[in-house]
Amino acid sequence: MSLVSALQIPYREARDGFWGDQTSTLNWCEEDYNISFYCAEVVNTVTNLVFIWLGAKGLRNVLAYAHSRVFVLAFLGYVVVGLGSMAFHTTLKYEMQLADELPMIYTVCIMGFATFSYRRPAKVQALIAAGMIGLAVFITVYYLVAKDPVFHQVAYGILTATTIFRGFYVMERHLRPKLSQRNPAECGRYMRGMYTLSLTGILMFLAGFLLWNMDNIYCHNLTATKKQIMLPWSVILEGHGWWHILTGLGAYHMIVWRVWLNRCLDGSETEFMLDWVPLRSVPQVVPRPGAFVNGNGHQKIQ
Repeated sequence: MSLVSALQIPYREARDGFWGDQTSTLNWCEEDYNISFYCAEVVNTVTNLVFIWLGAKGLRNVLAYAHSRVFVLAFLGYVVVGLGSMAFHTTLKYEMQLADELPMIYTVCIMGFATFSYRRPAKVQALIAAGMIGLAVFITVYYLVAKDPVFHQVAYGILTATTIFRGFYVMERHLRPKLSQRNPAECGRYMRGMYTLSLTGILMFLAGFLLWNMDNIYCHNLTATKKQIMLPWSVILEGHGWWHILTGLGAYHMIVWRVWLNRCLDGSETEFMLDWVPLRSVPQVVPRPGAFVNGNGHQKIQ
């Protein structure tokens, strides 16, 4: 008897669940209550833990190393997205669906504010903040009325793409000239590292989106295969769960990219460093060895 066959656990035959009938406008390929009576979609719920883990890590670093306070809001929003998604996939209730989807819009609006307001006068920052709040309110109201998931997905995609392209523009228009003046020998290395970080995050998003769509398109075939190979092996075929993992990682990479970009724009690249081995570790912006950071984010040599 092989290890695979020895550890095969069948799914629940009953499809009754603690939370009752689905009221959400969306459902996913993972069959409802097939693992637990108390959780509609166990794999889609558990995979959101990546948001909690990375969000806590990001918050700790922002507070410990005095990065810009706007990233406290960004990482809090990131954690709320994960919690909302867990609640949604646990219950499949419409109210919990909103708790998943709307924080995605609010978090990307926070990142939009961080991107477009950087080093702007206070009055301009206030206008940008008002614009982002107004945009978030508009998207919320329209979505509550229309209840169209495609609208939400398109709005989120446009906001995310706009924020990313603005970041690339700032890198070339402002950062590269500054780095060339301050440290021409290291400019290329800094820029390559920053592009590698951002593109890694983007590719993770795209890979997650591909798996999500494959999950939707081939759901019937995947469900039949999952029933054949049974638990725990079948969990690797839950495409929406992979979407959570990959987008959690991708979003975290993009927030850290902006933290590092701000530090380099500030001229702090000699005081801070990007601690990261691509695809082998989780990125973070930390003080260089032999230094600690005071409450204003400035380095003091020990």
